[in-house]
Amino acid sequence: MEKIKDLIRNIPDFPKEGILFRDITTLLKDSDGFKKVIDILAERYKDKKIDYILGAESRGFIFGAPLAYAIGAGFIPVRKPGKLPYNIVQAFYELEYGTDSLEMHTDAIEKGKKVLIIDDLLATGGTAKAIIELVEKLEGDIEEIAFIIELEGLNGRKKLKDYDIYSMIKY
Repeated sequence: MEKIKDLIRNIPDFPKEGILFRDITTLLKDSDGFKKVIDILAERYKDKKIDYILGAESRGFIFGAPLAYAIGAGFIPVRKPGKLPYNIVQAFYELEYGTDSLEMHTDAIEKGKKVLIIDDLLATGGTAKAIIELVEKLEGDIEEIAFIIELEGLNGRKKLKDYDIYSMIKY
């Protein structure tokens, strides 16, 4: 994990002063590092009989699609508002100033199907909580919620306490 952690760039004062931004673009451009992340995840989930991997826009797509391919699952994109062309379910979540929402097609998950939610970062847990709401509206079963990075000081795990959480790297 240290090799993967070493590939993540730290950018101080972004997007505003006092924030230390964990930039995964340096991990993504390293073919060995990116492959290692997908291989670790594939090994973890290969025998779990997961039907669908849900990736949060947009960086959850980067990890979710190759992982779905690797374990033989379908991939479902969870999008920001106005991006999906068919009937949608929607869930709202809190931002620092206001709210935002995420959407998924109403026919994305069949009742009782096993899903894995994946995103690049667990910070406050708002995005993941909204995706959980979408899955529950469609009566899917959440196997686990996976993150590449967890920022422990922001306590996002507390919002997700009723679910199994996997974080590859913790800060």
